[in-house]
Amino acid sequence: MILIGASGHAKVILDILEKNEFTVDYLLDANPNIKELAGYNVIEDKDHIDDIDQEYIVSIGSNLIRKRVSEQRKVKFGWAIHPDSILGDDVSIGQGTVVMAGAIINPSTQVGNHCIINTSASIDHDCEIADYVHISPNATLCGTIEVGEGTHIGAGATIIPNLKIGKWATIGAGAVVIKDVPDYAVVVGNPGRIIKIGNGEE
Repeated sequence: MILIGASGHAKVILDILEKNEFTVDYLLDANPNIKELAGYNVIEDKDHIDDIDQEYIVSIGSNLIRKRVSEQRKVKFGWAIHPDSILGDDVSIGQGTVVMAGAIINPSTQVGNHCIINTSASIDHDCEIADYVHISPNATLCGTIEVGEGTHIGAGATIIPNLKIGKWATIGAGAVVIKDVPDYAVVVGNPGRIIKIGNGEE
């Protein structure tokens, strides 16, 4: 396995891979000054030739950058699923996605490619999570929720059942979402209110 991005997020992924006894060869990063992370060698990305026989994970927290990097690489992407997470029956996890310690994904939920399901996040039954989504620590998604591409669900946020959250939206930390959220919206508070509509992927 090779990680792309020598960040704090990469440290968490390394820990997950170690607990699953995966071998990590090294990390790649655009910053030539980073030579090592958590005991692993870091190679400057521009000097690297992609290995089609290896699996990669984009270990970058930004949803937009993670999307751009993954689209640029013509490689196989792996997964990192913490052994202390819980996945129900008929759960689908897309390539490049990371599921962290204590996360719960309940039955018949689909998680897209290159997502981050962070520490102790809870996703209930029959949810559909699109690509490049980040569900932050202790966020709670109740049943039958649809989350669009690139959306960020902040730490401790709660979304009640049967809602649709648009693409590239931001749900602030601790927000309580009780109605559908349009594309590119920023939602904060309890109950959640829209404070901004963006112009596109951000």
